[in-house]
Amino acid sequence: MKLEPNLEDPDAIYEKLIAMLESQEPNMAMRLCARLVLLLANHVGDKGVIDEAIDRAAQLTDAQK
Repeated sequence: MKLEPNLEDPDAIYEKLIAMLESQEPNMAMRLCARLVLLLANHVGDKGVIDEAIDRAAQLTDAQK
């Protein structure tokens, strides 16, 4: 799993994500995020990497509580 920055223009990607989500109701925004995650997980295609990413994301969320 790559943990170092690996995006050409992360700010542009962030802005596009925010623009996609801010016009949606919270429930639809969550569904859009889930769809995006599934599309990216399919692209990765490695269950071990996906499981590790889910675990790391959960740890980050727990640390913010």
